[in-house]
Amino acid sequence: MEFSPDAFLLRGKVALVTGGSRGIGKAIAIGLAQAGADVALASRKLADLEQVAGEIKALDRKALAVAAHVGRLEDINNLVNRVKEEFGRIDILVNNAATNPTMDSALDIQERAWDAIMNLNLKGLFFLSQAVAKLMKEQGGGVIINISSVAGLTPDILPVYSISKAGVIMATKVMAREWARYNIRVNAIAPGLVRTRFSEALWGNPDILQGALVGTPLGRIAEPADMVGAAIFLASDASSYVTGHVLVVDGGATI
Repeated sequence: MEFSPDAFLLRGKVALVTGGSRGIGKAIAIGLAQAGADVALASRKLADLEQVAGEIKALDRKALAVAAHVGRLEDINNLVNRVKEEFGRIDILVNNAATNPTMDSALDIQERAWDAIMNLNLKGLFFLSQAVAKLMKEQGGGVIINISSVAGLTPDILPVYSISKAGVIMATKVMAREWARYNIRVNAIAPGLVRTRFSEALWGNPDILQGALVGTPLGRIAEPADMVGAAIFLASDASSYVTGHVLVVDGGATI
């Protein structure tokens, strides 16, 4: 079988992107739509989602905005049901929603912060993936993309966030191994420091920013758009033989 550039196209596909109202999630959602997919968006604030949905509809693609807290199982079930009712299927799931409410060290972090981080970053990601995988199994396959972080590969200044993102990497591998028999591919993207509101406490600190720039061979931190190509590749047939992989997009920082 010869390769065709059309393998990168997502025409006829339905994608669900969590944390889709801003930052990396928004950029990926719009990128998937530009590649031809219809897109469902989820986050806790509906007004922000509806703005992104409007941008997707302007691309002549269908869009659905659903307010959901992915750390709550009842919200997960409602979200999957809403997307199924609207589109009939889910071909692509992008698990992007995440939180990090503290800059405390491993010596000082409190249980409440640990629970908040693990609940959304890992538990919610796993059970949403499980719910969507059941639908994908019925429909003959699909693709799941988990947004991890280079912090999940190398410990950084956010200790519990790092632990949660390391968990995302292992969850990716477990899902990929178990669900391959159902034609479900599962991969992860591990961004470096990205200029988003989520990470502003890092890049907004001159000392932290300078340290990141010095340690990044490409000499800049990422923009959300830098993650889009990786997402389209992993979502499309161009990566049809790729599963269980962690694609690092960090400007070379982990070198």
